Amino acid sequence: MIESANRQLILGSTSPYRRELLARLRLPFDVASPDVDETPQPGETPRDLACRLALAKAHAVAARFPAAVVIGSDQVADLDGQPLGKPGTHERAVAQLRQMRGKTVVFQTAVAVVCHDTGFEQVDLAPVRVRFRDLGDAEIEAYLRAETPYDCAGSAKSEGLGITLLASIENDDPTALVGLPLIRTAGLLRAAGLALLPPQKAA
Repeated sequence: MIESANRQLILGSTSPYRRELLARLRLPFDVASPDVDETPQPGETPRDLACRLALAKAHAVAARFPAAVVIGSDQVADLDGQPLGKPGTHERAVAQLRQMRGKTVVFQTAVAVVCHDTGFEQVDLAPVRVRFRDLGDAEIEAYLRAETPYDCAGSAKSEGLGITLLASIENDDPTALVGLPLIRTAGLLRAAGLALLPPQKAA
């Protein structure tokens, strides 16, 4: 493997939420769209779907940039074993939140790191258990009009007003619910050979 400092780091996602999270690691990185079909396969569990799509996104970008270290990530809301994706429309978001009220939903957030030149490929999963309050229809409407979270899995934008919909959150990677589990991501990047905290040169 060549020196990690010479490898381009690419986030295989156009999500502004993931871009903001990855920027916290203070590593230079580029962004590329993975253009992956996110349709679930027959009988696929939400956690398997999240892992497959995270890996597929990383590979799709790595195919175009084989020397780069590529991050792919995906999140699927798991309600009683059924996947809830991004609603896309107001009507679907209302239906999702009505389904989830008073229930515990597991947000399966997967991250994959791939480098084609070195043959590196790893994927990890950071599930987050979220219990929703027993939401009223007026609350749901007010939240959706304020946040328009139609690009968020399960319509849950927890970094904004979505936090008011929740009764509790259980997880071991605090950024996972927003879309990119940074503890898992940092571990995979170290395994791929990147130095996250390189020694600083004396002034």
